[in-house]
Amino acid sequence: MDQRRDHLAQWAVGQIQQLTGQSLHNELSVVSGDASFRRYFRLHGQQQNWICVDAPPDKEDNPRFIRIARQWAEQGIRVPAVIAEDIELGFMLLEDFGDQLLWPALHEGASSEQVVNLYKKAIDELISIQSMPTAALPGYPPYPAYDETLLRQEMALFPDWLCGEQLGMTLTDADNAVLSDVAQKLVASAMVQPSVVVHRDYHSRNLMLCADEGIGVIDFQDAVSGPLTYDLVSLLRDCYVRWPQQIVDELCHYYFDKAVNAGLLESEYQDFVIAFDLMGMQRHLKAAGIFARLNIRDGKPGYLADIPNTCLYLREVAGRHTQFGAFADWLDQRFFPVLEQGL
Repeated sequence: MDQRRDHLAQWAVGQIQQLTGQSLHNELSVVSGDASFRRYFRLHGQQQNWICVDAPPDKEDNPRFIRIARQWAEQGIRVPAVIAEDIELGFMLLEDFGDQLLWPALHEGASSEQVVNLYKKAIDELISIQSMPTAALPGYPPYPAYDETLLRQEMALFPDWLCGEQLGMTLTDADNAVLSDVAQKLVASAMVQPSVVVHRDYHSRNLMLCADEGIGVIDFQDAVSGPLTYDLVSLLRDCYVRWPQQIVDELCHYYFDKAVNAGLLESEYQDFVIAFDLMGMQRHLKAAGIFARLNIRDGKPGYLADIPNTCLYLREVAGRHTQFGAFADWLDQRFFPVLEQGL
């Protein structure tokens, strides 16, 4: 028996009864789990539904989730309203955005024009997020900095968890020198970008297509202040999907024009594209390592299937920039032969 689920159901029904006077059955339907320890359930009412969140307080920073949700809502970002919370128990009751993630909407017979239009909506919402102040607002703490230390910690997940733990590679001094050089160049690029509010996981599985066809934003609790291109590359070079370069280029131009008009960016387009490419390498090193860690440490093997696509992005971008020639060779000669033997 799932005692936490039962307790969550009783708590949520009690909250709804206090707020609305409705009497509901203590029955929850599963919505999803995710890469964290949170679980999501739906509580069904006669005229509306609610999302019930089980987020163990010893494993999840629920106060931070709530603070960011309320701050973003006050700034006009479309996030689920926090209706009730119990910090001690690790329970939350949220507005229900429905079942339609952006990811399946992009795949269920959508034309190229429809795909582009959906992404433009997501970019418009991203511009709104990035237009918020990164400094503390009244009643809220400032966003943590996406600094060099954090960027390096993330990239270290690739050699540690994917190469070492998952693939069993023993990295030599020469291997580590190549990876260290890559990390240094990627950090240098990231740190000179304009600093904005960064969602950190802004992609098709964390965006909702709401009933009015607007974009709803979820899974925002790790937001930081950091490089402007980070969320854009999460969206357009999504680890879970791949689009033709023509579509990516069109959407990069769309974002660039919007960002310039919003006063977020002052650069030549080509410089912006280079920053976008390099930021993508940093993120894909991180993501590939996280997918391996989710399998080994957390018993979630489903993410292994996304590692090849994620690493292919690394090779494609490294091949476009001569400064990463040694890394492209390393991927071809040392990494991909091992990866192709199977995860």
